[in-house]
Amino acid sequence: MTHDLHTALQALPPALTQALTPELTDRFEGVISAERFTQLQSLSGLESDPLMLTLLPLAAAYAITPVSHFRVGAIAQGQSGALYFGANLELVQQNLFHSVHGEQAAISNAWRHGESGIRAMVVNASPCGHCRQFMNELQHANQLQVVLPDQGRQALSHYLPYAFGPKDLGVESGLLAHMDHGLQHPSRDPMMIAAVAEANASYAPYSSSPAAVVLQSDDERLFCGRYAENAAFNPSLPPMQMALSAMAMSGVPFHRIRRALLVQKAQGQIDHRLASVAALGAVSDVALQTEAV
Repeated sequence: MTHDLHTALQALPPALTQALTPELTDRFEGVISAERFTQLQSLSGLESDPLMLTLLPLAAAYAITPVSHFRVGAIAQGQSGALYFGANLELVQQNLFHSVHGEQAAISNAWRHGESGIRAMVVNASPCGHCRQFMNELQHANQLQVVLPDQGRQALSHYLPYAFGPKDLGVESGLLAHMDHGLQHPSRDPMMIAAVAEANASYAPYSSSPAAVVLQSDDERLFCGRYAENAAFNPSLPPMQMALSAMAMSGVPFHRIRRALLVQKAQGQIDHRLASVAALGAVSDVALQTEAV
């Protein structure tokens, strides 16, 4: 457990500190099941929104902010009722567009764990325009509620009036909808199998360039990232950044990366290699393997 996480944990109400301490191990991935969340409500005596707001410092403890030194904690509450932590991630000496915002991290965490919709987004600071646009890409974004300290619940439309979204570009599905791009590869390498599966699940309706990154740590754990496009283009989340965010939300330092693999669609409109190499190079000396399928 990191010093930041320990500090945030000790600042919680005692009942929550006692209940959560055994869970925040090296295998914690920033996920609290719906059943566990209900138990925590009973233990703390807090209703849903106040409890999620109370847990935000735990999410923010995973932030990596060498540039801004401003920690954003976010919690996405899935349609299942489960909670998914997210925190901002900045890469040293890389352009700011390589950053992952806290809301993006929480949404991608939910997506990686099989959620098909987000019920509420809880954040410790008002979402920036970039994040409001990213959230607007979600399937059922018109039902999404945003919860902020001292401001209660508001619909996403309150923060993003007159929004531009997928339907304006003729796309009826949304981020977190089930996808299968039909990519295949004969390899039996576990990393390749995982990368192809993640690429097939990626969301790329505007460029038709699905892609995924898999990072392997020194204990052979796999951390996956899928490409997530956006109707406004620039808020799109590259697969390398999502994979790095997955590592960060699991508390695994980047120096433990031992292998990195990018899988992308052959002859796609976008080549993810250069951006992936730049992001990976900011945190590791490991060379990126690339495979077009």
